[in-house]
Amino acid sequence: MEIPATLTVGQLSEILKISPVETIKALMRIGMMATVNQLVDFQTAAQVASQFSVPVRKPRAREESLAGARVSETADKDASTRPPIVTILGHVDHGKTTLLDAIRGTQVAAGEAGGITQRIGAYQVDWNGKKITFIDTPGHQAFTQMRARGAQATDIAVLVVAADDGVQPQTREALDHARAAKVPIIVAINKIDVQGADVNRVKQQLAEAGLIVESYGGDVVSAEVSALQRTGLDELLESILLVSEVEDIKANPTRPGSGVVIESYLDRARGPLATVIVRSGTVRSGDNVVIGTVRGRIRDMVDGFGNNVTEAGPSTPIQIMGLDGVPEPGDVLDVVEDERTARQLVETRAKLAAQRGEIRKAPTLAEVMRRVRTGDIKELNLIVKTGSQGSIDAVRRVVEPLSTEEVQVKILHASSGLVNEMDIALAQSSGGIVVAFETDIQPGASNQAEAHGVEIRRYNIIYRLVEDLTAAIKGMVAPETREVVIGRAVVQAVFQVGRRGKAAGFRVTEGKISRGANIRVIRGGRVVVDAPVASLRHLKNDVREVALGFEGGLTLTGFNEYEPEDVLEAWEMQTSERR
Repeated sequence: MEIPATLTVGQLSEILKISPVETIKALMRIGMMATVNQLVDFQTAAQVASQFSVPVRKPRAREESLAGARVSETADKDASTRPPIVTILGHVDHGKTTLLDAIRGTQVAAGEAGGITQRIGAYQVDWNGKKITFIDTPGHQAFTQMRARGAQATDIAVLVVAADDGVQPQTREALDHARAAKVPIIVAINKIDVQGADVNRVKQQLAEAGLIVESYGGDVVSAEVSALQRTGLDELLESILLVSEVEDIKANPTRPGSGVVIESYLDRARGPLATVIVRSGTVRSGDNVVIGTVRGRIRDMVDGFGNNVTEAGPSTPIQIMGLDGVPEPGDVLDVVEDERTARQLVETRAKLAAQRGEIRKAPTLAEVMRRVRTGDIKELNLIVKTGSQGSIDAVRRVVEPLSTEEVQVKILHASSGLVNEMDIALAQSSGGIVVAFETDIQPGASNQAEAHGVEIRRYNIIYRLVEDLTAAIKGMVAPETREVVIGRAVVQAVFQVGRRGKAAGFRVTEGKISRGANIRVIRGGRVVVDAPVASLRHLKNDVREVALGFEGGLTLTGFNEYEPEDVLEAWEMQTSERR
């Protein structure tokens, strides 16, 4: 039976064909007090359904979007290669904007796209018959803020490094953010024509930062360019297409469209406008769409060249008009069947957000521990800020060896200075924890961390940091679970219970027989059944256990075929901390 991702207790009663009172009783049995009009999620509803032996399944989740993750569509027989979506990252003044302008100016006629592309925030170029989509973002801040909202719009990150300036702090920041996004990185060594340019020095510095280019024996593709002179651009574009081919970037254009908002604003004349990169499927003029908690019907679409279009396939940037509000960058767009579906989806999302009290929060260390125990994650991501540059290596040396076979401790970013808003955004997008060692926190960062639930842990003594993380990692490792035999007994007599049931009278020969245990009935060296204890008695009293040497009677769930001399082996699962 199919049930929605969220529904009221009353709706669940109708689906299961039971009274609301019985549904509320079933919820109480799993520790939840609820009213008829209260919303419950799918997991809770499934637990209630199982009490009435009703199998359920969840329909296609409407709270999540395919655009929010890099979903591999290789297995989809209708999927085909789509253009790669590229973001340019790097240090300020290293030529990111000039490089984008050079690529755009080389590929389109001057003045044809110009200001339109700047306002749309994305454009697509055609090189040797193949398309590449570029997101014109102001830097890795917007790149990470989009990821913090759950959206992954980028397939490839191009890291721009000036040949005359080398690797700078923001270069390292951009590199760490691209690594956290787990997207392929291409290095564009810019300004090779200026005085003082030293390409080999840049490659050496990149190697020291852990990014080894192909000419140094690594696997990172690099291209030497001059954005100002417009040289080396063909090599860079060829490298982007080569990497996208290796990554096998695909999408199914026949699906209902989904995408990611990269820019939005309110236009006085046209109303709310949103620039969207289509990630999968096809978006068409007239489609009903939902973007976060904003909905609407697309009245008009403009592509990266300012032309009106009626449809847009995978990787195409479009600006859409017809929304009832301004969505946030990073919100995901979904095409839905009709206006009624759109309205219901927005209402559901708003209710869920109100129940949770927030839209998206990064985990605390305690939440990380819980998720590792349940197998959700196997990594502890850290963003490290220190009071001095020399402390970074000290923290790295003591933190990185704390990794175990089950939990990997990863320092996503480490730098000196105050904890800032970019550190919080990176922690939020990667589900990480901020570690502040001998440093303070900017007021804005503190407010942002509180708003988004990012945990900042502050230390002044190195061994306190080590003790805290060691204890946390030990707690994160799932305890060892094993089966333990707690007792054995021999059946001495079989008794009739009711019209059809039977009970076994036994005598305990080893350990104990417990009500919470499972019992294996062994006959002639063969296990006849393995079932939980339904009832356990000593004389005429219900008891929790029967100890060694005593006699008692029991029944097992779903089993009545006891015979004298059967061996009853009681066992249970026990957990213990791993050392």
